[in-house]
Amino acid sequence: MKAITYSEFGPAAVVLELKDLPTPDPAPGEVLVQLSHSGANPSDVKARAGSRPGVTKPPFPRIIPHSDGAGEIVAVGEGVDPARVGEPVWIWNGQWRRAFGTAADHIALPAEQAVTRPDGIGAEIGATLGIPGLTAAHAVLGGGDVAGKTLLISGGGGAVGHNAVQLAAWAGARVIATCSARDTDRVRAAGAAEVLDYRDPDLSAKLVDLTDGRGIDRAVETEFGVNAQMLAAAMAENGTVAAYGSALDMNPVLPFGAFLFKAITIDIVLIYLLQHAPRAAAIDALHRAIGAGALTPAIHARFALADCARAHECIESGGRAGAVLLET
Repeated sequence: MKAITYSEFGPAAVVLELKDLPTPDPAPGEVLVQLSHSGANPSDVKARAGSRPGVTKPPFPRIIPHSDGAGEIVAVGEGVDPARVGEPVWIWNGQWRRAFGTAADHIALPAEQAVTRPDGIGAEIGATLGIPGLTAAHAVLGGGDVAGKTLLISGGGGAVGHNAVQLAAWAGARVIATCSARDTDRVRAAGAAEVLDYRDPDLSAKLVDLTDGRGIDRAVETEFGVNAQMLAAAMAENGTVAAYGSALDMNPVLPFGAFLFKAITIDIVLIYLLQHAPRAAAIDALHRAIGAGALTPAIHARFALADCARAHECIESGGRAGAVLLET
């Protein structure tokens, strides 16, 4: 099979290589998926670059990157229903704690991690649902019904944030989103009732005003460290901050007193570790929202498998308006 691999950390153009490798056989409980698309995410880029604190070398001698993807089951291992052969699927956690991910034309992985694609969900959309889709669905809906509540979606122009705006609006929430000026119209079109500049020095006061003094019920937060002070002022009593990122400040100083006397819950979202029941609920929500025409994950760019380095560089350059895919 054709696969993109790396064996050491470094720049994408230096360490990523297109290789011919043996196509794997599915082990007991696994399926073999012939991939048509692979989704590249910031976490894949950071892992390849070696930018995670304390990690000095790759965890496996050879790595095929990427956790998201879509394709068709072409073989099954012992214990898996043979009727699944020919099934269109999308992939989650393809390379999580495993050496070989989806930047290839085949992947063998546990059958549960190949989700049947319902009618109306093509391979391109399926390849966006692993990290950005599940993160958005769980961050918005993981605490229960949001109908009638006011949700703040930070970074509404990003892949996760844009999905989150659509999902929250579909679920009946009033959505207030932050983004850069260039994304305002796109985020409003996704379902945000109000769109504010994330750099506004008066952001917390404006959020309080927009909620008639009550505050935000649930925040979906992409930069928790930078925004902790703002959230302390803007959240409602007994509100929840579902934080899935904090790249600009990984060691934040928390205004504990302000969080304490509002009884704010901090829900740290790491989609790789989501347990079975909440993951199944998030998958169901994604499928239903797409089926209802309420969710259309944005795709920013497409690259050939051999151009994987360009896909990583696209993510590193910032300013994306959706997912980055490889066509395998």
